[in-house]
Amino acid sequence: MTHLFPSDPAQRRIAAELYDQVKGLPLISPHGHVDPALLAGDTPFPDPARLFVVPDHYVTRMLASQGIPQSRLGVPSIDGSPVEQDGREIWRLLAKHWYLFRGTPSRLWTEKVFAEVFGIFEKLGPATADNIYDEISEKLRQAEFRPRALFTRFNIEVLATTESPLDELTSHAKLAADGWGDRVITTFRPDDLVDPEWPGWQERVAALGALTGTDVGTYPGFLNALRARRELFIAAGATSSDHGHPTAATLVLDDAEAAVLYRKALGGGADAKDAEAFRAHMLVEFARMSLEDGLVMQLHPGSVRNHARSLHRRHGRDVGGDIPSATDYVRGLRPLLDAYGDDPRLRIVLYTLDETTFTRELAPLAGGYPALYLGAPWWFLDSPEGLRRFREAVTETAGFYNTAGFADDTRAFCSIPARHDVARRIDAGFLARLVAEDRLPLDEAAETIADLAYHLPKRVFRLDKP
Repeated sequence: MTHLFPSDPAQRRIAAELYDQVKGLPLISPHGHVDPALLAGDTPFPDPARLFVVPDHYVTRMLASQGIPQSRLGVPSIDGSPVEQDGREIWRLLAKHWYLFRGTPSRLWTEKVFAEVFGIFEKLGPATADNIYDEISEKLRQAEFRPRALFTRFNIEVLATTESPLDELTSHAKLAADGWGDRVITTFRPDDLVDPEWPGWQERVAALGALTGTDVGTYPGFLNALRARRELFIAAGATSSDHGHPTAATLVLDDAEAAVLYRKALGGGADAKDAEAFRAHMLVEFARMSLEDGLVMQLHPGSVRNHARSLHRRHGRDVGGDIPSATDYVRGLRPLLDAYGDDPRLRIVLYTLDETTFTRELAPLAGGYPALYLGAPWWFLDSPEGLRRFREAVTETAGFYNTAGFADDTRAFCSIPARHDVARRIDAGFLARLVAEDRLPLDEAAETIADLAYHLPKRVFRLDKP
């Protein structure tokens, strides 16, 4: 199939040839949010609605935008309010409103999963909803559609999940005991322990102390407790940390200044300015820790979390209520880069939700500092158009080899191969144009697309260790 390839016949032929070079390469998924318990337990998916709708906030937010509350879509509540439990009813709602997804990547991914994973080519709609639901349900009861079987079928080489330092990693321990420890790895995500504005911060810091047997009443003790958890995560396979701060601000404080700020926050006296300063300083601290232990830092600022407050009150975090915001990388990152931007031990992968920064800030930064790499377009930008614009915006300044390959960033397990396939097709089309314009020889384009699809993410995220 030649979908997503350029319409120009000559470029289309070249894109098809390049895509053929990489379509069978294993998938590297270095940044994602699949629940590791899914693979640790290897239990069958309960029903199509809980596979395609309930955990996928790309889907639920679109439906919510048209007045369908998440409670009708089965999204669990935290306030005790009832939510729909009947998977078939949730599925019928999706089918009735499937027209809302015309032209969206969600429709593209879902229809690819229908066809390529489940062998379903019928168009989803009210008339076909029950038949498609029943066909998928029947297949989900078969052994070859259990999570580990699909993982193998999807040709995933490495899948990184994301856990808080407070997570005891029991699912990863189970995976390791079953011989899957090098296939499903964890990622150290400390946001809930470095953001004093996040409700319950003091209680979580206390839990960190109890978990590590460390006195976290002092700033040095707090840092030691974080180092201890990083060591445990690394032992469980982690090669990277993940930082989702509101901004890209970094700040270098001396130990005494940092200790004063920490005590203030721990005592409940920190204001918004103090909280931002603490988060900014902790990014520098985590960079120092990365120099010691080798974890690759991932930084993705610019999301106004829980913008839909009523949604947050009813259903909690990470259910589609976040909105992108402009981010200043140039000034924000400068203190950290002044300190460590040229250190070969440090590796930072930068993501953005504001694509206007690709040309103005991120590509020049990645083209100027050895520590920086550009993460893939993600979240609101991981569409075919967003992926094309990314290559067009950054290649002239940062080239291909200051980028970090594709990251699917998903909770929707079955969509992983579809998302990677879309990225490989878009890269094939972009490279085909360079070949057709005599700007890149075909053999170099073939080498480049293999690097983008497979070799770069392995190398950048330090997954190629012997």
